[in-house]
Amino acid sequence: MEVRYDMLVNGKLTRGSRTLDVVDPATAEVFAACACASREEIEDAVTASAAAFPTWSATSLDERRAVLIKMAEAIETNLESIARTLTSEQGKPIGDAQGEVGGAAYFLRYYAGLEIPVEMIEDSEARRIELHRRPLGVVAAIVPWNFPVLTAVNKVGAALITGNTVVVKPAATTPLATLQVAALWRDIVPAGVANIVTDKNDLGDVLTSHPLVRKVSFTGSTTTGMKVMASGSNTLKRMTLELGGNDSGIVLDDCDPDIVSQQLFDSAFTNNGQVCIALKRLYVHDSQYDAICSKLAEIANATIVGPGSQQGTQLGPVQNRVQFDKLKTLIEETRTAGTIIAGGDSPEGPGYFINPTIVRDIPDNARLVTDEQFGPVLPVMRFSDLDDVVARANDSSFGLGNSVWSSDSERAGAVAAQLDSGTVWINKHGDIGPDTPFAGAKMSGVGIEMGMHGLLEFTQAKVINFSKPVSA
Repeated sequence: MEVRYDMLVNGKLTRGSRTLDVVDPATAEVFAACACASREEIEDAVTASAAAFPTWSATSLDERRAVLIKMAEAIETNLESIARTLTSEQGKPIGDAQGEVGGAAYFLRYYAGLEIPVEMIEDSEARRIELHRRPLGVVAAIVPWNFPVLTAVNKVGAALITGNTVVVKPAATTPLATLQVAALWRDIVPAGVANIVTDKNDLGDVLTSHPLVRKVSFTGSTTTGMKVMASGSNTLKRMTLELGGNDSGIVLDDCDPDIVSQQLFDSAFTNNGQVCIALKRLYVHDSQYDAICSKLAEIANATIVGPGSQQGTQLGPVQNRVQFDKLKTLIEETRTAGTIIAGGDSPEGPGYFINPTIVRDIPDNARLVTDEQFGPVLPVMRFSDLDDVVARANDSSFGLGNSVWSSDSERAGAVAAQLDSGTVWINKHGDIGPDTPFAGAKMSGVGIEMGMHGLLEFTQAKVINFSKPVSA
């Protein structure tokens, strides 16, 4: 029986006026098609969302909580099916896909448990000042292809619990699992409150410039983020932009290569390196450099690369042809700039596969070091002076995350304090969750996601200032 992947607009599943072919990156062939919206159909979704806002924003917090819990339960009940779809369109191993889908349900449950109390600014004899938080209106949630389900659900959960309505647009290469979730939510979420539409990466401006959209929550590249910000400027939309990163890791001279090498590898190659906060530049002290390079190469060569649906696969394919071609070009450039000690090639057969690649003895001005590669390629540089490596790590237009590795956490913390990024991890990298605020510095983003600080980004501050009557 044919599986339908329809959009959710105003409480109804719709095929749309176009179709969108979806490629399995493990085969490089089209394996499914889904509904695809026209400009007018995305307009309809925004209009439906705006019409639903007055009623939804007036519901009690307990009512909204109950809806989010039901949304989470629907995902959990269908976890295996959604995960299989996610693996087919995104490429990640099935275990990782299950983790992402399960994580999406967990995020919904987290948001369902939050509340935003009235903040008392002053309560004196003369006056009482209260800070309230109100919903904004229609939120446009624009989602990338690396973690399509989790990212979408994170944005939806934060928007709905705060009383907003939402229009979600998944990436054109990974729409299916999100549409599968949309079908599950049709009878749970009131009509118009959550809408999910697709395009061919050609209609994002309908959402980002629409006068009825009051906030844009965007996750994606810095280049696209700048366009999103410009598009929304005419109506001064609220913006949360979670953008690119070129995260560094600094390994100090007191680390044990046998202990940290696997952690470093996992920090760089989780989801095939297709993570905004993946470790993308590794700086290792001279005294540990050769040993860690050797260990990383050993781990890379032993890693099983294959289709995500295949048992035992540790790394799947690169998600799409554009990214695959970009990485292949970057690797070819790297052959003359550094020394490839593992990978640098693709397995035989179809699909967008690249073996995990480790590059040593590469200068800081090589493109692999200065640009965000967003794939399974890691440059490893050496350092001897601590002040010098801090300066090198900070010498980037990005500022999403960094990490410091040391057997002395206090020493590592002193280095972390000098790094210019939204997050710095000590003896780990990429540890995030719904309860932890996540923000980028410099060109890596605007605003905060997750945690209470991220939740407040979906609200309008409203101050109520009472004058207390003076006694006669």
